[in-house]
Amino acid sequence: MSAQSSSIKSIFYALGANFAIAIAKYFAAFYTGSGAMMAEAVHSTADCANQGLLLLGLKKSKKPPSIEHPLGSGKEIYFWSFIVAIMLFTVGGMFSIYEGWHKLSSDEPLNQPYIAIAVLIFAILAEGASLWGCIAVINKTRGERSLWRWFRESRQSELVVVFGEDLAAQLGLVFALGAIILTMVTGNPIYDAIGSIGIGVLLIVIAVLVAREVKDLLIGQGVDPFIDKEMREFLDQQKSVEHVFNMLTLQMGEDVMVAIKAKMPENLSGTELIAAINEVEKAFKQQFPQVLWLFFEPDCKD
Repeated sequence: MSAQSSSIKSIFYALGANFAIAIAKYFAAFYTGSGAMMAEAVHSTADCANQGLLLLGLKKSKKPPSIEHPLGSGKEIYFWSFIVAIMLFTVGGMFSIYEGWHKLSSDEPLNQPYIAIAVLIFAILAEGASLWGCIAVINKTRGERSLWRWFRESRQSELVVVFGEDLAAQLGLVFALGAIILTMVTGNPIYDAIGSIGIGVLLIVIAVLVAREVKDLLIGQGVDPFIDKEMREFLDQQKSVEHVFNMLTLQMGEDVMVAIKAKMPENLSGTELIAAINEVEKAFKQQFPQVLWLFFEPDCKD
């Protein structure tokens, strides 16, 4: 299964879970009057829209190269991932803070809080399954790296966004559950309001972290450091490559562009040099099938 196929699978898992959870949360929010529950319902709705945007971005990123876009549209997924981060910040985070602030001045008690608790427990289980599925996909590529290091180094923006959303959702649900339990035990609705504000702050923090990572990809990042190391080691093993002066990579969604400047044997004729370069390029693309563009420049110095 390709990296993009795995990402699509994770997105559909998250979309199915969030859709079911959103319906349950809206029911509980309207029935109980909980601000924290309403904040969670809006958060789940925003997540559903976000997953739709990620699927749109993945589809658009597969458009073939054209005169206007000679390197294809692979980076389009980064644009839509950035839009998702903005939505997570505004629709999820800011609305939750507004809802909590509004509830601070309210002394209205919660109606049937047990309904909200039951819905939140269901949501925690569903979001947990979605998060587990996302981490299972991440584990296929992260190797020995921690999740935080993978988050900082991954070039799959759609998977970074899904992971960020799932983590925010799971933590937000725990906040909401704690807020409603405290409100029910103490009879003081201020805990529900504080829970809503806490959820909003959490969403904003995670949205900023996701946006920072996607911004780097939008500007132009090379391949994952682990892949970069593998590429350099592969070139060092080629008999016709005496020394690699420089190698530049650019991640273009699922595709990669590579430019290499290397020293070749000086005793080769023009025809032999061309044949040697073609052989290295063919072997390189076979080893790294994600490389769609490969530019090789032979030279005697950097």
